[in-house]
Amino acid sequence: MPTIDQPVLPAYDHHRQGTGPTLVFLHYWGGSARTWNLVTDHLADRGVLTLDLRGWSRSSDLPGPYTLHQLADDTLALVADAGLGDYVLVGHSMGGKVAQLVAATRPAGLRGLVLVGSAPA
Repeated sequence: MPTIDQPVLPAYDHHRQGTGPTLVFLHYWGGSARTWNLVTDHLADRGVLTLDLRGWSRSSDLPGPYTLHQLADDTLALVADAGLGDYVLVGHSMGGKVAQLVAATRPAGLRGLVLVGSAPA
């Protein structure tokens, strides 16, 4: 019987459902999903998803490549895995670069970007 290789996804936390589009938080170089805890704690009525990008924290043992394009592909795969149909990407620094690359693919369901201290991808 043939097997289908499932992609190995970075670790993520779909904290809760809420009003409006789900906010998907992408951390900075050296950060993790926990980086956003102080922010998400103040968004009790919003749907939020935080993740540990490939190479960091709970996703540190995932194989490379560790390129921005790989992180963007991972983000799209996580959005699909979480079943998000309406979301906004919130990226800090490196996470903002990843968000820009995701947005450049014009994925269905992406409603906008919030970039915090990000340079162009």
